Amino acid sequence: MKAPYLVGITGGSASGKTTFLRRLLAAFPERDICLISQDNYYHPRDQQQRDEQGIENFDLPASIDSLAYAADVRQLRAGHEVRRKEYTFNNPNIVPAELVFRPAPIVVVEGIFVFYFEEIAKLLDLKVYIDAQEHVKLHRRIVRDRDERGYDLQDVLYRYTNHVAPTYEKYIQPFKADADLIIPNNRHFENGLAVLTGFLRGKVAEAQAE
Repeated sequence: MKAPYLVGITGGSASGKTTFLRRLLAAFPERDICLISQDNYYHPRDQQQRDEQGIENFDLPASIDSLAYAADVRQLRAGHEVRRKEYTFNNPNIVPAELVFRPAPIVVVEGIFVFYFEEIAKLLDLKVYIDAQEHVKLHRRIVRDRDERGYDLQDVLYRYTNHVAPTYEKYIQPFKADADLIIPNNRHFENGLAVLTGFLRGKVAEAQAE
């Protein structure tokens, strides 16, 4: 089989990557696309760095096992199946599922640090950056963390100000210039999604023709 075409997708926290990825995956048969996410490569909670207030900071590159992530991406690129336990830091009472990543013509490598981690960035064939204005991302983060994680407003604002925003400025935004495609997502991403989907369908057709 021809080596998979690797697409890196990044953007700031709450830029809308999850919704975008859901729509992108839905546009392809499961056999044609595989998503491998940075979210399953966090170090254990007791190994996370804490800030001056003793609060764990999951928004640092050091919070991720980048070497394991890069190794699994290389395995997929070489045509090998990858298995990994689901990371469940949001709910430690959940029994982690075993995730299975199978090689496909398109492999999507997703996460806020996939451009920053050199060992991952150098593997990517296409770099896509999901962009949104700061006030839009903050509103989405407040809603998400309230509804999905049970954080109160004060906690959300503290983490955004002290963890999320500094990380974006230092480790994410500077790599926007490396992107091959920037997709604005302040109100919608339909046009950008259509462009990317059409391009990747061409790559799938090329792979199937060989």
